[in-house]
Amino acid sequence: MPGDDQGGDGFVSDAELLAAHVAGDRYAFETLLNRHRDHLWQVARRTSYSAEDAADALQDALLSAHRRASGFREDAAVRSWLHSIVVNACLDRIRRNRVRATVPLFEDDSDDLRTTRDPIHDTEMSLDVESALFALPPDQRAAIVAVDVEGYSVREAARRLGIPEGTVKSRCARARSRLAVLLVDLRNEGNRI
Repeated sequence: MPGDDQGGDGFVSDAELLAAHVAGDRYAFETLLNRHRDHLWQVARRTSYSAEDAADALQDALLSAHRRASGFREDAAVRSWLHSIVVNACLDRIRRNRVRATVPLFEDDSDDLRTTRDPIHDTEMSLDVESALFALPPDQRAAIVAVDVEGYSVREAARRLGIPEGTVKSRCARARSRLAVLLVDLRNEGNRI
């Protein structure tokens, strides 16, 4: 993305802030994180099962980034580097927390067709999509979120996830196929109740 590595103040780039942090500047890393906090939180939230998992994974990722800053290779944007650390921390947490509690969805006992926007239906649909996303294996979910939710190109998603482009394409294809089945099943379950 253009401008990823340029600060909002126009004077100090992200790479310069990271270098200053490595050199001992006590405030450089905090400034860097303030620039990207919202983006990193959204990445963690979309990749994690819950807000609590996202917060824990984000904290783990930021500690890791803080410690590993001296190993940053300048062939990537700092924001991309932080993004990949957050995704990996989320996936690690998912692997550690294999057993997940189930969350009931709202029941849809209405048979009528909706002709206008219905906020309750929109919320139910959002919950269905979220539930279906979390039923995917973590590697497929990370790929589909990067490409279809966050809008990254396959090339950029591959770079951020640290996997080949072909792997991103195949994971997205498998995820889309599985999502189609899961969403139909979720809708059918809601209509039977």
